[in-house]
Amino acid sequence: MKERETFASRLGFVLISAGCAIGLGNVWRFPYIVGQYGGAAFVLIYLLFLVIMGLPIMAMEFSVGRASRKSILASFQVLEPKGSKWHWYGWFGMAGNYLLMMFYTTIAGWLLLYFFKVAAGEFRGLDAAGVENAFGAMQGNVGIQLLFMGIVVVLGMLICSRGLKNGVEKVNKAMMLCLLALLVVLAVRALTLPGAMEGVKFYLVPNFHNLMYDADGSFRLFRAIYDAMGQAFFTLSLGIGAMAIFGSYIGKERRLFGEAINVGVLDTCVAFVSGLIIFPSAFAFGVNPGQGPSLIFVTLPNVFNAMPGGQLWGALFFVFLFFAALSTVTAVFENILACWMDRFGISRGRAVLANLVLIFLLSLPCLLGNNLWSGVKALGMGIMDWEDFLVSNNLLPIGSMIYLLFCCVSKKYGWGYDHFLEEANQGRGVRFPAQFRLYFKYVLPVIVLIIFIMGYWDKFKPFIVAALGA
Repeated sequence: MKERETFASRLGFVLISAGCAIGLGNVWRFPYIVGQYGGAAFVLIYLLFLVIMGLPIMAMEFSVGRASRKSILASFQVLEPKGSKWHWYGWFGMAGNYLLMMFYTTIAGWLLLYFFKVAAGEFRGLDAAGVENAFGAMQGNVGIQLLFMGIVVVLGMLICSRGLKNGVEKVNKAMMLCLLALLVVLAVRALTLPGAMEGVKFYLVPNFHNLMYDADGSFRLFRAIYDAMGQAFFTLSLGIGAMAIFGSYIGKERRLFGEAINVGVLDTCVAFVSGLIIFPSAFAFGVNPGQGPSLIFVTLPNVFNAMPGGQLWGALFFVFLFFAALSTVTAVFENILACWMDRFGISRGRAVLANLVLIFLLSLPCLLGNNLWSGVKALGMGIMDWEDFLVSNNLLPIGSMIYLLFCCVSKKYGWGYDHFLEEANQGRGVRFPAQFRLYFKYVLPVIVLIIFIMGYWDKFKPFIVAALGA
């Protein structure tokens, strides 16, 4: 039997795991909701849920991976009691990885294309409407999107084809270090802009009124708590085996709760410092830091247009974003390839060739959903929105619940809490808080269930209200 690959260093493991967690949501969602809900007051609630919810589940996913030495498609089979069906979820988890890549490769292609456009000065002199029209034209150009989506897929698979140490680890380590350096440089530049401190004040000074009340005076503290809960949950990419695969590649030298803390801190720092780029820049030039893709592809190019040396700073910003996206792409690609190698016993090279074609083809519906298939909608959502919904609102919470229950139920029915603790606490570092077993077994599943139900409520509230005749 071929010996399983391992990371060359602990730093590589932490940076790659963080790279998988760090995505575009860190840049366009975290700063926005922090500003919306009263700055530092919201951050404290977010950090609380990160500690009591996100990090324990991450440690559980790492533990399942390390104990089994397998990907999500085979790990449950190794650890589950004979005759149980936990391994069925492996196929859904693998589907989640494909679904994520079906739209993430397209967005990563947009970021790479925007880097070239900003560096070439294509947005210079355009107002907000002009940039928005340029973004729309890019989405409507099937050929250019195919080219850049294809570059992302080929580049990601090329990195993975070189193996874990010489490909995924080496390249992601370099990308993540460059990403962090760019983050600091861009934040320093943003903070030195005239009027930047107003943005910092809006972002960081605790505003408990904004935390508890909406603009119209309606009470929204419970909504703020739910959004903090959701951000802490979704930011770590839990539930589809993306963390378990990296757990399967590490040794027993370190306790896994401490490693989860390291990944969570790095992920939060990137999200937090992204706000120190966006809010000072937006306030310095009187631009509304809106939420979602429009912030990245429409709002910020306007900011860079108005900024001295904006062509350079804009290009660096999109390099930073592309590295964030590509680190996620290569991490998920590695998970997919490991599933194929574990399940079908094929070589890495054959898995790369098969998935290079497969992921390119599976990414086409999302890409075409922005142009030729833009009329394809169901319940108000287009193709990209449906793919995102299936991953974010279904497979992530359901998968996290599976890992949580698998590790916390009796060993008669699942892996068992004692087996999990034995694995998680091997080595040096921070011990898993074993004394909170009742919380992990009974309370935390309810929190995850609330996130799952509220995700459906947010997406389908108009249809539910209409159906009830309210």
